[in-house]
Amino acid sequence: MTIIRTFGICGLAAALLLGGAVSASAAVYSPEGRPLIEAFDAAGSGEYEEWNGAAAEAAFRHPGAVLPLADGSVLVSDTDNQRIRILENGSVQVYAGTEYAVLFGDDGLPTGAYADGQAEASFFSSPMGMAADAEGNVYVADRGNHAIRRISADGIVSTVAGNGVLGNEDGQGKGASLYAPSDVAVDASGNIYVADTLNHAIRKIDAAGNVTTLNAPSERVAELLGGIVEPTGDYRDGPIAEALFNEPSGLALDAKGNLYVSDTGNQRIRYIDFEAGTVTTAAGGGDLADGKLYAEGAYADGPAAAARFNSPHGLAIDAEGGLYIADSLNHSVRYLKDGQVTTVVGNASEYGSANGVDEQAGLYLPSDVAIDQDGDLYVADTFNNKVRKVEFYELPNGWKANGEIRVLHNEQEIKLDTQPELRNGRTMLPVRAVAEALGYTVSFEGANVILKGADSTISLTVGSQEVTQIAGEAATTAKMDVAPYVNGGRTYVPIRFIAEQMGIAVGWHAETATVLLRD
Repeated sequence: MTIIRTFGICGLAAALLLGGAVSASAAVYSPEGRPLIEAFDAAGSGEYEEWNGAAAEAAFRHPGAVLPLADGSVLVSDTDNQRIRILENGSVQVYAGTEYAVLFGDDGLPTGAYADGQAEASFFSSPMGMAADAEGNVYVADRGNHAIRRISADGIVSTVAGNGVLGNEDGQGKGASLYAPSDVAVDASGNIYVADTLNHAIRKIDAAGNVTTLNAPSERVAELLGGIVEPTGDYRDGPIAEALFNEPSGLALDAKGNLYVSDTGNQRIRYIDFEAGTVTTAAGGGDLADGKLYAEGAYADGPAAAARFNSPHGLAIDAEGGLYIADSLNHSVRYLKDGQVTTVVGNASEYGSANGVDEQAGLYLPSDVAIDQDGDLYVADTFNNKVRKVEFYELPNGWKANGEIRVLHNEQEIKLDTQPELRNGRTMLPVRAVAEALGYTVSFEGANVILKGADSTISLTVGSQEVTQIAGEAATTAKMDVAPYVNGGRTYVPIRFIAEQMGIAVGWHAETATVLLRD
């Protein structure tokens, strides 16, 4: 005899999470521990071009960094177009650099140059990471010019450090030299920190323009092939002056004024604690083998020490102190908080470009991340030639627990006249209430239940685990864990399976005992 039971909050939560533990946090997560998100295109058609205009029609060439500004606009380092663009009021225009490319390489693509002056007459070379100070100045890691540039609030471009020639010298302003800097961060005192990537160093530029190196130089070399050796970075935690990095490429300052570093070649996130005077590893790992340029990349969520990255780049810190990481070769954005690493958007197993909720969304070699004033996440989706926006799912205003299990479709409640049931570890809901709320019509032909939507038809049978879906001329058959059944005059179906057949993501909010259906 099969026993049907109506469960309270604890039993249903366990069922919905397929046997996993229920978090006590009020945050909204998927059963796999990912925050619930929706990703969509903020700007870019995907073409590898330089077009200005409406956000959806504009084109970038490998955008390398993003920077939301206080007025709601977003700056974009359009790296292969050699300029800084701005996304504002649904349109993309040039913020600094020439309106159109005027210099071209042998491949016919824009090539970089070096010139200060009025923003519209200035030149950059492979610009990357950006940061803004309290006065509205924007600082740019001008990688190909081996310099840090400043775009003033009144549109004047100047050089803060470096001089267009690669090198590794401390000094004053242009008297100092850098080697392919990839990112910058500015603290409340006006100090600028630089990820001086190919010098394997973190540099500091004080308010007077003095450039100093914080960590030890690497003495390591790696053999590329045929006896050819290349100077490369190294790895060591400890006192700041003794620490070693390997192609650091991303920076973010926390509320304490301490610095997170994407130590890209070491596949780690490092943390510089200025008060303690130390560098530690915040997350990631991997062996830096003798003769190799980099530690081997990998992918793993979980405890920070066991988490793995594959070429982490840009970083951003949210209001809660969590750290977002553009994990470029894992085609994903990761999140580090309270000693745990989770994946926010993207899939390490394959690159993609799809918009959508949760794991539906894909990225292709993201290089940078940034948080705007609303807490939304922007991503420089570099090889998709787009700027993507990630919004985090929020419950409707005033949504609180009321002692019952409830169902939300996006932010709209699906009214149920009976409580969900649990059968064989699966959550069961009345099919008509759910299907009609999701835009399907429901009809019954004896024991058969037909769910007809705009693009597909789903057929299932009471007492049978088999379900058939027809989309266009294609028909697919799948097997449910639990067969539909009738109880009290209602036909119950396993909500997760049916919703996923409809292309709808399923989640659970433990604090309010809410099933979340999102598309």
